[in-house]
Amino acid sequence: MSPGDADQSQAEGLDHPEDPALRDFATVPKIGWRCCVTTVEGMEAGQNTPQTHRRVVSYIDKSREYYAAHGYEQPYRWASYDTVPFESWVGRDLSGARVGVVTTTYPLPFEEPKRVYAHPSDPVPDAMFTRDLSWDKDATHTDDVGTFLPLAALNRLAEDGVIGSVAPRFYGVPTDYSQRRTHADAEQIVAWAKQDAVDIMVLVPL
Repeated sequence: MSPGDADQSQAEGLDHPEDPALRDFATVPKIGWRCCVTTVEGMEAGQNTPQTHRRVVSYIDKSREYYAAHGYEQPYRWASYDTVPFESWVGRDLSGARVGVVTTTYPLPFEEPKRVYAHPSDPVPDAMFTRDLSWDKDATHTDDVGTFLPLAALNRLAEDGVIGSVAPRFYGVPTDYSQRRTHADAEQIVAWAKQDAVDIMVLVPL
């Protein structure tokens, strides 16, 4: 967008929060070039459609700035594992692999406090506790457990021979901002996964 476009957005009555950090979330930066979105057909025709929002936002930078504006002095330290390689299973034969699932939802009936847990995969739960998690409660629902806990889908893959089997337990972790507790929870899940002879873990946060 051009510098004048930002002033025009104010004139058109767009509301922005008073907090500087929150306002930065809501506005497009005043940069000196015009950002556009177009289709392949539009490119061929030489047409451009002006863009009203950034397509890429640095979540780490924005989170740091947001919490700093609210008085938090120490930035959150994001985990970084430069020496841990990513393992690619693309093209591999998974017909002998045992697959496990990690979720941030909890079995019903739910009781506080939230702790790391392991729960039998059979039978597949009809419902899970999701009410306190951050999903768009105005636009969707979590009535279909298969959309966030794919045990039934994995069972079908096992029946078809695509994977070897589903782990006898699935595993759950609380959404926690403490790296110390998160590391402890991860170590517990790794221990359970080894007991269950899991080869591949599907992580499905909600």
